[in-house]
Amino acid sequence: MAKKGKVVIDRELCKGCYLCIRACPVKALEKDAELNSTGTYPAKTVGSDFLSADNKCIACGNCYEVCPDVAIQVYELT
Repeated sequence: MAKKGKVVIDRELCKGCYLCIRACPVKALEKDAELNSTGTYPAKTVGSDFLSADNKCIACGNCYEVCPDVAIQVYELT
């Protein structure tokens, strides 16, 4: 069975470089449509809920590894 994960992005720390979006092998991240307090569009997870069927995250950690601002946490769901 494939791993499932949960990505948590701190909207205020994210500067919108989108390295995480490019690093994700399953396209589980995308650009947010709402600005954060610094005036940038942060990254966000695709879908509405990490437990829903549209959650694509496989907890690989690529997004966490490339984030220069340490704005991402990845959790493996059991």
